[in-house]
Amino acid sequence: MLRKAIVSVLVVLAGMVVTPASAAPAACGITWGSGAKTSPDLTSAPMTGLRAGQHDCYDRLVFDLRGTAAGYQVSYVDAVYEDPTANPVPLRGGAKLQVTVFAPAYDENGNPTYHYADRTELVNVTGYQTFRQVAWAGSFEGTATVGLGVRARLPFRVFTVDNRVVVDVAHSW
Repeated sequence: MLRKAIVSVLVVLAGMVVTPASAAPAACGITWGSGAKTSPDLTSAPMTGLRAGQHDCYDRLVFDLRGTAAGYQVSYVDAVYEDPTANPVPLRGGAKLQVTVFAPAYDENGNPTYHYADRTELVNVTGYQTFRQVAWAGSFEGTATVGLGVRARLPFRVFTVDNRVVVDVAHSW
């Protein structure tokens, strides 16, 4: 009887063995991290569009440019501010990404090259798993800045391809 009880306890304890977190694979293989990402490349090619898309493991924001892709600076911040007024940009979500693309949103004559209907809702991200809001923060001195409200501080990556700057934010860690 005692032997049966000991065997039962050992079986229960064996079922409670937990694999350490470090041994668990990253969700979708994402290993991007949440630290600031920067590329110093400059361009005079103006921003012409902004769009978003949903993927299995991440949400994507794409800046379209008229010419060679520009550099960028993307980081989590406590608040996003309009450039050059420094007025706060309200954003929904548990975390805020400030996305600055080193390209103007105007041409050499100061005419806008990127047009939006509502500066607080640049792209409709309703139903997205990670994105909560995309809002305009301004274009000044050759840069364009957008506030990206996200569900939480999640890993992200930034890269350029042809005439685009791409920001992907993972759905989970």
